[in-house]
Amino acid sequence: MNLMKTAMLLATLTAIFMGVGYLIGGGNGAFIAFLVAAAMNLFSYWNADKIVLRMHNAHEVDARSAPEYFRIIERLAARAGLPMPRVYVIDDAQPNAFATGRNPQNAAVAATTGLLERLTPEEVAGVMAHELAHVQNRDTLTMTITATIAGAISMLANFAFFFGGNRDNNSPLGPIAVLLAAITAPIAAMLVQMAISRTREYSADRRGAEICGQPLWLASALAKIANAAHRIPMYSAERNPATAPLFIINPLSGERMDNLFSTHPATENRIAALQEIAREMGAGGGRSFEPATPPPASPAPSGPWGNAGRRTARGPWG
Repeated sequence: MNLMKTAMLLATLTAIFMGVGYLIGGGNGAFIAFLVAAAMNLFSYWNADKIVLRMHNAHEVDARSAPEYFRIIERLAARAGLPMPRVYVIDDAQPNAFATGRNPQNAAVAATTGLLERLTPEEVAGVMAHELAHVQNRDTLTMTITATIAGAISMLANFAFFFGGNRDNNSPLGPIAVLLAAITAPIAAMLVQMAISRTREYSADRRGAEICGQPLWLASALAKIANAAHRIPMYSAERNPATAPLFIINPLSGERMDNLFSTHPATENRIAALQEIAREMGAGGGRSFEPATPPPASPAPSGPWGNAGRRTARGPWG
């Protein structure tokens, strides 16, 4: 089902890409846009996860460089019956996280240092269980490719502003078409993203609650992340707004037009749904996941985050 959804989504985004190309350069523009979109679709299937991780300057960590964080992912993956994903940290003060990869065998999860500093181990487990649920539901291919292609559509629309107004261009409608393309293309891409995102988040919340065994851990984490995201900007997301649907909470500050097309359900609604799931699972919330216990004391090579090299008394690893 997700494979068909991904194919339909790619077809829609390719059509938007070609439409913008036609408005900018007529038939030749549409043909060139088709060739670019086809090449991008193929490239994105194999490399979109690497592109997104690079956009946010994520660095990979392991059991030695980030023992607590890595062991939580390790135990959650085992509970979910998933292969161990690659584990990344993003040096950013805003608490947030996302998953990426074309399938469970090639998945990666990433959390910001803000998330690891500000949340308890239980809340971190709830968040990362949600991200592993995306991996298990095979949402990550759709999410990552959509982010890559939608970003390209936005860039094509921006290109129209600089070159489309030239008298020598082949646009059938002239400068008006160029302006229309520049305005509508990013909106159309965001609407496509929004169409696939809302139910996907509710599904991942439920499955993540089942994986960690405690829905209220994720509910508590969502409240903290949403509150901080409004106050702490994530500059890598502001530079690449098409990647916003990947994150567990919309990382955009709301200062850009992109934020008008939020791809996430209201946090209050997600928390209410998780509270209902907790009631369904019983007062204890189901079979509890125990966060990884600290290893025996030993010199840390560079701090709990890998190369960030710092500890904090506020966070679960301090």
